[in-house]
Amino acid sequence: MTAAPNLLVELFVEELPPKALQKLGDAFAQGVFDGLAAQGLTCAGSRATPFASPRRLAVHITEVLAQAPDRAVRQKLMPVAVGLDANGQPTPALLKKLAALGADTSAVPQLVREGEGKAESLFHDATLQGAVLSDGLQKALGDALAKLPIPKVMTYQLEQGCELPGWSSVNFVRPAHGLVALHGSAVLQGVSALGLTAGNTTHGHRFEASADPIVLTSADGYAEQLRTQGAVIASFGERRADIRQQLDAAALAVGAGARPIEDDALLDEVTALVERPKVLTCAFEEEFLAVPQECLILTMKANQKYFPLLDAAGTLTHQFLVVSNINPQDASAVIGGNERVVRPRLADAKFFFDQDRKKSLASRVPQLDKVVYHNKLGTQGERVARVRAIAAAIGAQLGLSADTLQQVDQAAQLAKTDLVTDMVGEFPELQGTMGRYYALNDGLPQAVANAIEDHYKPRFAGDALPRGEVGVVVALADKLETLVGMFGIGNLPTGDRDPFALRRHALGVIRMLVEKRLPLDLSALLAGAVPAFGAKVNGATAALTDFIYDRLAGGLRDDGFSAQEVDAVLALRPERLVDVAQRLQAVRAFAQLPEAPALAAANKRVGNILKKAEGEVSGTVAPALLAEAAEHALFEALQAVAPQAEAAFAQGDYTANLQQLAALKAPVDAFFDGVMVNADDPALKANRLALLSQLHQAMNRVADLSRLA
Repeated sequence: MTAAPNLLVELFVEELPPKALQKLGDAFAQGVFDGLAAQGLTCAGSRATPFASPRRLAVHITEVLAQAPDRAVRQKLMPVAVGLDANGQPTPALLKKLAALGADTSAVPQLVREGEGKAESLFHDATLQGAVLSDGLQKALGDALAKLPIPKVMTYQLEQGCELPGWSSVNFVRPAHGLVALHGSAVLQGVSALGLTAGNTTHGHRFEASADPIVLTSADGYAEQLRTQGAVIASFGERRADIRQQLDAAALAVGAGARPIEDDALLDEVTALVERPKVLTCAFEEEFLAVPQECLILTMKANQKYFPLLDAAGTLTHQFLVVSNINPQDASAVIGGNERVVRPRLADAKFFFDQDRKKSLASRVPQLDKVVYHNKLGTQGERVARVRAIAAAIGAQLGLSADTLQQVDQAAQLAKTDLVTDMVGEFPELQGTMGRYYALNDGLPQAVANAIEDHYKPRFAGDALPRGEVGVVVALADKLETLVGMFGIGNLPTGDRDPFALRRHALGVIRMLVEKRLPLDLSALLAGAVPAFGAKVNGATAALTDFIYDRLAGGLRDDGFSAQEVDAVLALRPERLVDVAQRLQAVRAFAQLPEAPALAAANKRVGNILKKAEGEVSGTVAPALLAEAAEHALFEALQAVAPQAEAAFAQGDYTANLQQLAALKAPVDAFFDGVMVNADDPALKANRLALLSQLHQAMNRVADLSRLA
């Protein structure tokens, strides 16, 4: 059997937003493919290949049918009692329903009955004609365009001569100028979109195409024709790989271990800006290397989309790589132009750096009183005062030395001062980084300078943590100030909105407590931060505590722990987050014991009994009131097991603590089999509840084992 022809659909547009191009290309291809598949126009082996360049979105789909197969459809009409009268004749309601389906009374004998009694219904069997490709593509294309993840829609007027009845303008990401729909080598007639009618012509590179327009001969020749006649690499992935290879080759030609800076986001953006990439090597004056390399790298990447070159040690060199969209025989003019363009940018960075160093960070502290942080929380100056107070409280909880506390206070006081420098005013991304350079320029200790830079860390998932204890304390204080302040004024994240990055701040606090193994209780940490705000915030530590544990739970599940394991451990709200992973491992080991299911179920039962108990349950058991043999056995087992389990818990050996509990299975089972807890004698009942209370306490030191039931 001959395979069905392949399909090519292309939308030719003006330059698309580069940061959205790859998503737009993938969504367009998947949308068209899914739309055709839903109508039965694709085959089991059909595959979609997306194309996306600055001026086109396209998809190539293999094995697309000219017409979908007919399919049998069984449609439920109505209950038999409604559709047929007592004589078995069709009722008006049934005839009306059949008429709506294009059938008449002749279809009544062929109706199918399914069900029994009152549930018996009438069904109509029909054969639906398969969709024709031109009609199916029209629907699929319209749906795909409607669902594109367009960052911002443009409204533009249709070109003269292609205006449709009732249309005066079009809404799309960019003005569209051409539509291609080829099935094999044939143009699909009647397909249109955005006021354009499908044909077989497209356009290549603005300046280097050998033919314009390009007449596409077949769906399968699309990419090759664009490459040879249009000087365009249509595939985003191929173009990206080509740029990557050229960057590496150009760096190798420079020698001395040179390598282009690694930046996937920049590579994606540049890939979306060019159709025929050509990497060229440029250079700037070495005197600019006196400026911190972060400044030079940022201005080259953010403003010019250049790839700075680093040497083998990771230090910036005076050379950089440009990805040009043209490939002239003599590239000197392109190279010279880019070198002229970057020079003023670097000169600005050098000027800002030189000017900023004329004033110390300490002299800039008063300027923070003029910078508004939040209308309910005051200025950056007030914020700094709170961070200093919170940092002092954390330092006291950690028992830091006087010298370290002094450095913590100095770093907290100066951490935000680079916000009022010219360099950070021009490049906000350098906050913290420039503070470190200016601190070293002022002769401040290395630990203070590092803390000024590091107090923003971790900035994102997987980012490094602050380097030293001074940086950790200031970073903790800064994040707690944000969290307590925002929760205190009711400014909580909702859904996808989190303008103050509170989720990231909470995860940063968790990571520092856990990975730095800080001996800090979470409740004490939060409570110690509240007094710094005075009357500005209401007590919101309960909601903030829930928020932090929720973030912790999500991270632990991502690390491979089950929801049940995480729930069991976090139900106890352990104060030392550094212990949580060890508790989880202990719970996992306990769950493998043969006694675990029965003990978990018994623990749940004990918890329910204690919840329903009237009044306060005593934790002291009177041995003289133990009437049943099973009571004596459980009490004696607890007396033997509890001290050993408690000793293991005190030493942090949570696995051993839970392992000890296995010895309680038999006496616990016997207790519930032979003892009535709610005895008629109040003294017996109270004593048995006290025994269960001791059992419950012993079993739930590491985790709430009832959550494993």
